[in-house]
This record gives sequence, structure tokens and C-alpha cells, in this order.
Amino acid sequence: MTRLAIARTAAAAAVFGLLLAGCSDDDDSEAVEPSTDLEEVEPAATETEVIEVTAVDYGFEGLPATVPAGTRLSLANESPVELHELVAFRLPDDETRAVGELVTLPEAELLPTLGEPATVLLAPPGGEQIPAVGDGTLAEPGRYAIVCVIPTGADPAAYLDAAAESDDGPPDVPGGPPHIANGMFAELVVA
Repeated sequence: MTRLAIARTAAAAAVFGLLLAGCSDDDDSEAVEPSTDLEEVEPAATETEVIEVTAVDYGFEGLPATVPAGTRLSLANESPVELHELVAFRLPDDETRAVGELVTLPEAELLPTLGEPATVLLAPPGGEQIPAVGDGTLAEPGRYAIVCVIPTGADPAAYLDAAAESDDGPPDVPGGPPHIANGMFAELVVA
């Protein structure tokens, strides 16, 4: 199983939109000549803040309440047996309910509310993070639901193998209720 196969599986379930920046056609502004003096040019910030989030049975540790836009999350798994994931959904601006309330909704109501994930990171027990959707960067300001919906007790290898072979979303593998039902969810504000 390759990371590409897992990414294809997750991508089949996710649809991404591109944000377009508008350009001003304001003719009243004066043209500014670019500076050729290198001492006047300040280097752009190129380092992205990376926050390592630790998945435990059944929660997220090290996840702050607020992060700046452009922050990248990474996922480590401290569970000795459970596969975990960090799925981040940007909530609609008009959604005022707390994530703890949202996760109690019936699936038919919850899924349209959450929409498509901004990022999906998987981490098997003792293994390396697998970026399935995106690289963990949360670029758009707003409120995010952070969840893990891996079935409780699912065999990590069987889940990852099934994900690599699936063409239409998360795999259907044996296991109990999703980790979200055990309290593995959080709320994050990207400012």
C-alpha cells in the first residue's frame, strides 16, 4: 500500500475549492517603482509553524484552542493498538453550535454540516504520519471541527489496506463505533 493510494482514496471523498484573490482596477493609485536596493527589501516569512498533535485513546493532546492561518498540524499516535486520524473540517461561518453538540447529530445532518475536509492525517500505532488529504496546513481562517472517525477496535493494517483499495471514500472495515463517539473530537479556531 502506498501513500499515493491512500491519498487517492481520501481525495475521492473530498472536494477542494480554490480561493481566488481579487485584483483592484483602481486607476487613482500612483505607480510604485520596485526597489532595486537589496537592503530595503525584507525577506518574506518562509517558515510555517508546525504543531504536533498527539492522538491518544480517545482524544487529541497538544492541540491549542487557536492557531494563526497557515499553521500546519502533524499527527503522532501514542496508542499501542488503535489507528487514529486527524480530520479537520472548516465549519460554515453561520454555524454557531459547539463541535461537542455537532458530533451528536445524526449522520444525515452532520455530514452536510461538516462538508469536505481541509486535511486528513492518519497515524498507525508506532508508525509514521500518512497525509491522506493535504499536508495538515490550515490556511483559511475560521472555526474547525477536529475529529477521528476510525472504527473503535479496527485492525490498523486492515483499515489502511482497505483504504488503499477503496475508490469511493473511507473503507468499510469491521469495528465498533467511530472514535468520535468515544469523545475524540475538538474545536480549533484559525485566526
